[in-house]
Amino acid sequence: MATPNTPTHNEVPAQHTASWTQRYLTGMKASEFLTKAFTTLVLAIGGMVILIPLAFMISTSLKSRNQLRTTPPPIIPWADTMVEVNGKAEPLYEVDLDGENVRLALVKNQPGGMGLFVDPANPEQTYELLIADQVALKQVELHWENYPEAFTQVPFDRYLFNTLLVTFLSMAGMLISCSLVAYGFSRFRAPGINILFLVLLSTIMLPRQVTLIPVYVFFQKIGWIDSLLPLIVPAFFANAYDVFLLRQFFMTIPLELDDAAKIDGANPMQTFLYVMLPQARPALVAVGIFHFLWAWNDFYEPLIFLHSRENWTVAVGLQTFNALYSVNTHLIMAASVVMVLPPILLFFFAQKIFTQGIVISGVKG
Repeated sequence: MATPNTPTHNEVPAQHTASWTQRYLTGMKASEFLTKAFTTLVLAIGGMVILIPLAFMISTSLKSRNQLRTTPPPIIPWADTMVEVNGKAEPLYEVDLDGENVRLALVKNQPGGMGLFVDPANPEQTYELLIADQVALKQVELHWENYPEAFTQVPFDRYLFNTLLVTFLSMAGMLISCSLVAYGFSRFRAPGINILFLVLLSTIMLPRQVTLIPVYVFFQKIGWIDSLLPLIVPAFFANAYDVFLLRQFFMTIPLELDDAAKIDGANPMQTFLYVMLPQARPALVAVGIFHFLWAWNDFYEPLIFLHSRENWTVAVGLQTFNALYSVNTHLIMAASVVMVLPPILLFFFAQKIFTQGIVISGVKG
């Protein structure tokens, strides 16, 4: 029979239990830390891979034509360090002369891979050395003049103005029309409203090419071809994709807010303006960014409806610039950097609200 002070074989001392629990929690924390570290590492590597084309585009936009002709072209805009010798700019090398590193200028290539080097301070003293054994001195050379030069080759300022005009006016029309339609589908009840909503959603599956010819003929009949109106006015008549996103968000807003607004004497339009829209700010920003990216990068419709150069958008102008100046890769990349900069800045400054709208998080009552 066990005494009161002696534990039985079924009992575990308290200190052993506490020690086991501590080891378990420590192991869980270490496992959680390793999981987070591995996830962060994978995401960082993926982010670096995704940023490679953007970094290459920015680097190429700052290179000279001679740097682009180098095989292989340098990733960083390196250029030979030049020094003036007898009134001419010559590349500078670091050579080994009797165990001493000396900086000499290459003034002439000789047969067999040899080169004639001179001391810039004393051009009369020459050395014939193997070029491959010497180290060419490089320096970072950024050509910021590529950007104004690219914008003077073609009227990019006009293209940019047209693109901004189309983008912001159509975005305003989309937000106004889609929010009104989504509010109607989410709050009003009428016979056949669900069927009507399904018909609206079915238009998402309709390719734009199917409606291209009748739409083009219609715009031609009313004299809108070769103007910005075909790119702006249709946005004021809503679209199924943005209506669906906004409707889903509106349905997460409690109906009690509508009832409270009715008790205060608000009509449906006042409820929409002062209750629904402030609550739907994340969703409005999300669909606004979606539309901005679509309108900014749209090439198909501007190419079809715009014929005059003064009405072109940046997407059409950049494609034409690429066709006319295909050898000037640095200028094409400079114009491309300017084109991708506004969407990047927009997402950077609105990313918090944008992610809230994507999650479609509602109001908690």
